[in-house]
Amino acid sequence: MQCDVQQKIKLALYIPKYDKALNEFSLPNEQVRFTALPKEMIQMAKSDKTRNPVVILANRVPVGFFVLQSGERVSEYTDNPNALLLIAFSINHNEQGKGYAKSALQQVPALVKRYFPTVNEVVLAVNEKNIPAQKLYEKCGFIDEGRRKMGNIGWQMILSFSLKHV
Repeated sequence: MQCDVQQKIKLALYIPKYDKALNEFSLPNEQVRFTALPKEMIQMAKSDKTRNPVVILANRVPVGFFVLQSGERVSEYTDNPNALLLIAFSINHNEQGKGYAKSALQQVPALVKRYFPTVNEVVLAVNEKNIPAQKLYEKCGFIDEGRRKMGNIGWQMILSFSLKHV
């Protein structure tokens, strides 16, 4: 599961020093409808301690972002009490197509094991119409176990990544 860009991509828990770059993130309209921008998620995380923002760094510069959420909301996606929900995954528009998303997703298990040692599963929801994201998540080891959930703009596939053997 290694990729060429893996060495220059690192995951870091969010700290305010990344704000300037994260506030300048942009996404094309066809992607904005499926995710949220980092600045929105950071604001929500300030008042919701179940949201753990993660920054994707390429050579120490923020190029991507996602949130690992714990708490009650996770139970909408899995029965596993030791799971985290991955939400709001995005790569800044001008940094897309460089393999950063794949490299970052491949590093999620190690990050989870380090900061959330009791967690044994990561779940996420991807809109059925978001084919590029589905393919990416599945290529990185997330499995479609047939669960579906109605989202704001249509049906979502619930994908799971087991950390039990990682």
